[in-house]
Amino acid sequence: MTFVADLEPRPVWSHFDQILQIPRASKDEEAMRRHVRELAERRDGTETRQDDAGNLVVTVPATPGCEGGEPVVLQSHLDMVQEKNSDSDFDFATDAIRPLHDGDYLTADGTTLGADNGLGVAAMLAVLEGADDELRHGPLELLFTIDEETGLTGAAELSPDLLQGRRLLNLDTEEEGALYVGCAGGGDSLLRLPVASAPAGESQDGEPLRVALTGLKGGHSGVDIHLQRGNAIRLLARVLRAAAEDGAVPVALTAIRGGTAHNAIPREAFAELRVPAGMADEATAALERAFAAVRDEYRGVDPDMELTVESTGEADGSDEPLSRDSGEKLLSLLAALPHGVVTMSRDIPDLVETSSNLARVSRDGNQVEVLMSTRSSVSTALEAQRDHIRAIAELAGAEVEEEEAYPGWQPDMESELLATFRHLHRQVLGEDPEIKAIHAGLETGIIGEKYPGMEMISFGPRIEFPHSPDERALIPTVGPFWKLLKAALAELGCS
Repeated sequence: MTFVADLEPRPVWSHFDQILQIPRASKDEEAMRRHVRELAERRDGTETRQDDAGNLVVTVPATPGCEGGEPVVLQSHLDMVQEKNSDSDFDFATDAIRPLHDGDYLTADGTTLGADNGLGVAAMLAVLEGADDELRHGPLELLFTIDEETGLTGAAELSPDLLQGRRLLNLDTEEEGALYVGCAGGGDSLLRLPVASAPAGESQDGEPLRVALTGLKGGHSGVDIHLQRGNAIRLLARVLRAAAEDGAVPVALTAIRGGTAHNAIPREAFAELRVPAGMADEATAALERAFAAVRDEYRGVDPDMELTVESTGEADGSDEPLSRDSGEKLLSLLAALPHGVVTMSRDIPDLVETSSNLARVSRDGNQVEVLMSTRSSVSTALEAQRDHIRAIAELAGAEVEEEEAYPGWQPDMESELLATFRHLHRQVLGEDPEIKAIHAGLETGIIGEKYPGMEMISFGPRIEFPHSPDERALIPTVGPFWKLLKAALAELGCS
């Protein structure tokens, strides 16, 4: 038990404190699923159902006097993005998240906090437990989905007969005072670029250098893409290209890697180089000259970005240097691929319509894999951007594997559920809500497609910088979130 359990409102924070102790990687949510089942077994009248994908539903009976209402669905996902700083020895498979209290914020020690979507799960568990004396609700279905963070797999494979309710409250948005009624769709593109090793005598015996670009903020590739933060992969490729064109010293690329999740802007990237013996200092100087321009451009958004160059003494033999042609082609591909905002919405102010994230790169022997993640609230724009990526890849000689895109969620401004929430927001929190759409993939888009006619709304407390070790939850916003949820459950199930 940590200080987290003593925060207010305690019914929510006490459950989040327990969640912090439980490993819950995407595709490995069994420990969290077991935790939910154990809590469900403690309350009389609950039942659990699980589909083949691993999504779990807990049916909760109505509180006294509310038995006649139509069922309401609450939904959050069990998994979390597992990002940590490169100097952290944290093991997500075994270690409990280490929370830190920073003024009005809760954050974690060098890792993601998992408030996305752990606070939504915690609120659902507080409802399940019924610990709040003010809590009144009709019949409920608590839907805990799996593997949201690596591709919305749980929602995509959700059984179409798992739910009975036709009003769904998604607890996975991250801005207080806002009601979300729409989201972007998206799809990934995996590029495989064939590469060749350098012929004998071409930099084979050069001095190995390790280059690291670190200290960037990164963030969520949907929520934070408009902030125009640096992408470590793209910027490291730029530095390497500029250093090679500097002409001060021949540089041979051995490997480049960076990024982790498709929905996280890369914060760090690393490269292995070979330079002629005795010329490490000249090569380092060329790299630092190239980095100086990048650092100055991004000083306002990534002030802690830094480049380090280390001589590793001798090659480890794991990879041979790339041929000059392969190295140039790889860096050109990384420089050409789009990253960032492509278009802004013409209908909703300040909403990103289409974007791309250069999410991950790594070498595996005779090929380099590059993962691109594209989002758009307009399906034709989504496919046009993916075609753009495919065209660039094909020009470089790369093969492209595309997964089927997931659908967006089209706003319904005439929804009765939205009207109810507008009223409750004014009544309970004393102000009109912002009605918004989000440039991120919510499971609501897929669930709505599987359950036609489902009325949906999404809301939550403020969570900043998700999908990065800077993730933090604004503690004072959890109370209003909990009050609004309780009021909605009473209004929808007991009136």
